[in-house]
Amino acid sequence: MNLTIIGTGYVGLVSGTCFAEMGNNVTCIDIDSKKIEGLKNGIIPIYEPGLESIVKQNIKNKTLHFSTDLKESLQKCDIAFIAVGTPMGQDGSADLKYVLQVAKEIGEHMTNSLIVVDKSTVPVGTADKVKATIQKELDNRNVKIDFDVVSNPEFLKEGDAISDFMKPDRVVIGSNSEEATEKMRQLYKPFFRVTTDRVIAMDVRSAEMTKYVANAMLATKISFMNEVANICEIIGADVNKVRIGIGSDSRIGYSFIYPGSGYGGSCFPKDVKALQKTAIEHGYNPKLIEAVEYVNDKQKLVIADKIINKYGSNLKGKTFAVWGLSFKPGTDDMREAPSIYIIKKLTEMGAKVHAYDPKAMDEAKHFYLKDVENIEYFSSKYETLKNSDAMILLTEWKEFRSPDFEELKLQLKEPVIFDGRNQYNDELMKNRGFEYYQIGKKTI
Repeated sequence: MNLTIIGTGYVGLVSGTCFAEMGNNVTCIDIDSKKIEGLKNGIIPIYEPGLESIVKQNIKNKTLHFSTDLKESLQKCDIAFIAVGTPMGQDGSADLKYVLQVAKEIGEHMTNSLIVVDKSTVPVGTADKVKATIQKELDNRNVKIDFDVVSNPEFLKEGDAISDFMKPDRVVIGSNSEEATEKMRQLYKPFFRVTTDRVIAMDVRSAEMTKYVANAMLATKISFMNEVANICEIIGADVNKVRIGIGSDSRIGYSFIYPGSGYGGSCFPKDVKALQKTAIEHGYNPKLIEAVEYVNDKQKLVIADKIINKYGSNLKGKTFAVWGLSFKPGTDDMREAPSIYIIKKLTEMGAKVHAYDPKAMDEAKHFYLKDVENIEYFSSKYETLKNSDAMILLTEWKEFRSPDFEELKLQLKEPVIFDGRNQYNDELMKNRGFEYYQIGKKTI
């Protein structure tokens, strides 16, 4: 099929590349000409394992193209995906200005029947707005062209997005047209070797809701377990053992019940707020969803609180080595990352920070921590330790799992670790002579 992907951000670039990998003819559109020129030359603006090689291979195969010309791309297009950003507004709602601007341009330039797909995460009712916007432009042109608007939410995990797209556990298609649904089934059929049962067809509004509910459910599990961790610490229980005890229950499972410093990223914070806003707009007060957000906001500073409890509120003269800046391993994304809040809190109280992350340091330097004083970046995790009073682990990158603990003791002023991801065995840490602080258990 001939596909147009509008927006070359995380979702658009991954989706377009994977569709091209399956033999479709894909054109990715973006208004940023510099970005498009870079992509034509294989320069990838985001870090996602495996993405760069597939982009370059499909450019070489001439199945993947990049352009700023939406009008030209639509002339030979079967399906157009809207994959532009939906940033969170000040009131917590999703801002649809970019989505509706794209819909307007589609209505201005389309010349043949078309399926328009909302791939961006959008509130319930967005497909109706997109349809009305396109139809208005067609009416202004005094032309009649058949089109359908479909909701096809993405369920990609940053750091594992290629695998998620190429081997999806489900594909949700929200459509009020049997013909459009069948065409979408055919598009996704190559991604399922044996069965297409994992294609779930439903009405448009239910599909739009499914995306928000999925992320809110996972966020709820995270906040629930973090609240349990805080209770465990107060009463003297070990949350790590509690997690094993409840995770063995098949109704609960082990996914998303690891205690830590809270969730971040582009999806969970924004989608939880948007779902909350949608409920309030329709006269319903979502107390549980409010609590999920409240617990997560508090959890991001739990490690900072532990540091203050040990060293006091005046941290002048103290230096902390921070391992990990991105909100999760496998990505350079720092949106809503706990590291931002913790580092800002420590430096505001007079501390210095030595920071290292395998992929996210440029994001930190140029965007999320650019105005923070008393932070220095290093090219390796061990370099951060020299003259530091303690090490703080905030992102569970693989290279942090089994460090040289003797080197840590040698470089740190004192053998002190604050673990925001509960990566290390507390008994082993005690035997190695470390003062070890983690989430959900009293200090050993």
